[in-house]
Amino acid sequence: MNKPCAVIPVYNHEQAVPAVVAGLLAAGLPCVLVDDASSPACARVLRQLAEQEHVFLLPLAHNQGKGGAVMAGLREAARLGFSHALQVDADGQHDLADVERFLQQSCEHPQALICGYPQYDASVPKGRLYARYLTHVWVWINSLSLQIPDSMCGFRVYPLPPTLALIDSVNLGRRMDFDPEILVRLSWRNQPMRWLPTRVHYPADGLSHFRLVHDNALISKMHAKLFVGMLLRAPAILWRRWLA
Repeated sequence: MNKPCAVIPVYNHEQAVPAVVAGLLAAGLPCVLVDDASSPACARVLRQLAEQEHVFLLPLAHNQGKGGAVMAGLREAARLGFSHALQVDADGQHDLADVERFLQQSCEHPQALICGYPQYDASVPKGRLYARYLTHVWVWINSLSLQIPDSMCGFRVYPLPPTLALIDSVNLGRRMDFDPEILVRLSWRNQPMRWLPTRVHYPADGLSHFRLVHDNALISKMHAKLFVGMLLRAPAILWRRWLA
């Protein structure tokens, strides 16, 4: 039986995160807030939110980056006894009206990773939108498959046992490179994945920590590392898929 929660990495999103938590609680989903060494003002807001029932707070002493915070949150979710975790950004860009639909898919397919396929409106920054297409191509190459239509959307339900087995055995990217890398590496292990469209909106007053030059360089380095890994693993990956 599924026992899901939400994992929310937070770094100085004190303005947006209360509404995100309220929306998730209204959907009946407990929340694990990961304070990624935020400012005192944000930390105070998170402590206040954690006074509510079904809200758990994991403070990190040092900033880990988005990927590091998500991984810490997934481990904490498992420690608390949850079986699945919905990753949600703290800045309010994800459409929480889709939570029930994602959880229903996870309940029907408990072994699968349920991934969001983003439907953008006009608010999406064009630089980030165009950079995604290059990432899509590299993900298809490195996964030896066209089965991952989008690897950057951080709105997804992880089944915790196989996800933590990967996290605990591989040195994954700890910043914006985390979201695409974990999908590629899970695909190498034949992890079942299912895709649902979901609307993504970038609030005009939202706080984004995506650094266009630095993070795109980090993602490019990650793709190069995965390419080498794919070449070394290609026979085994293709053999497992043929057997499956």
